[in-house]
Amino acid sequence: MEKEFDLLVFVGRFQPFHNEHKRIIDIALQKSKNVLVLVGSAGKARTIRNPFTFDERKQMIEGAFTDSGRLIIKPLYDKTYNDAAWIKQVQTIVLDTALDVVNNFTSWRASGYNDAKVGLIGASKDNTSYYLKMFPQYKSVNVEIQNDLHATAIREQYLERGFLSNQTVPMSVVKFLMDFRGTDTYVQLHSELKFVRDYKKQWEVSPYPVKHATVDAVVEQSGHILLVKRKAAPGKGLWALPGGHLNEYEKQLDGAIRELREETKIKVPEAVLRGSIRDHETFDDPYRSTLGRVITKAYHFKLADDITLPKVKGADDAEKAKWVPISELREEDFFDDHYFIIQYFLGL
Repeated sequence: MEKEFDLLVFVGRFQPFHNEHKRIIDIALQKSKNVLVLVGSAGKARTIRNPFTFDERKQMIEGAFTDSGRLIIKPLYDKTYNDAAWIKQVQTIVLDTALDVVNNFTSWRASGYNDAKVGLIGASKDNTSYYLKMFPQYKSVNVEIQNDLHATAIREQYLERGFLSNQTVPMSVVKFLMDFRGTDTYVQLHSELKFVRDYKKQWEVSPYPVKHATVDAVVEQSGHILLVKRKAAPGKGLWALPGGHLNEYEKQLDGAIRELREETKIKVPEAVLRGSIRDHETFDDPYRSTLGRVITKAYHFKLADDITLPKVKGADDAEKAKWVPISELREEDFFDDHYFIIQYFLGL
């Protein structure tokens, strides 16, 4: 039977890949010759919201299908605070894949993009499905939700108990998760989940949803960024910007400088720091922190270039402080959205 599409695109984070995801892909395979699965947040560090790497999620997806030959699975990287860059990334991947599909994956291309029948498949369930409206050039295939599975609840159940049944995830994923349970990574994520739950429990008595105010410092000098390695959960061992919670009677800039000096012991006078501010911005992605709704104000300090970088030393909440070359910054090494905050100020 002739397929309606040459390529159907399915976007998700698949943390983890569950039965409703599989059902949507099964429908996509019925309607299309090929299915492109874009695995989001592909470069994130491991957290209780993103416990599995791209390669692990790819393994989960491929293992759920006896014949995965028509499945094309590719990574999709976050572009937090830059929707246009994220849209461009999706469009580029879809364009390249569609050209491969209509030319039977040969290096010599006789057919163009307009020869491909491309669609976007998904289920409009909540605000995380906003992307379905961002690509009017692809025919939309909306799938009605059959089993109301929530990845957050599934993920936390697994990280708490170490087991999921095949009523929730495919059997191949059950087996993968059982093996993963025996790793040091699982132990750390299990511990971090407990920490976050205990932290949130402190605020349960509040009559209103709690919103936390923090401050961060992006300090740049001579092609380097000043970072700290986190000493404790959440994000233990990850690199972060110097920063922390704003004190009750403290202005944001004062808090950012205080946290910077406390965590790095940077040998730069406060007056010089204040005179080195180039920009500031509020960062408020709703999912930027595993601790809940955390809104931060970040300041960009551009110190005068010099052949010698100021001495720093990790202190307070920081295990270590270090000047890192811009070329060595990697998303998977960073806590929360700090990588994207740096990108914002440096125009990367």
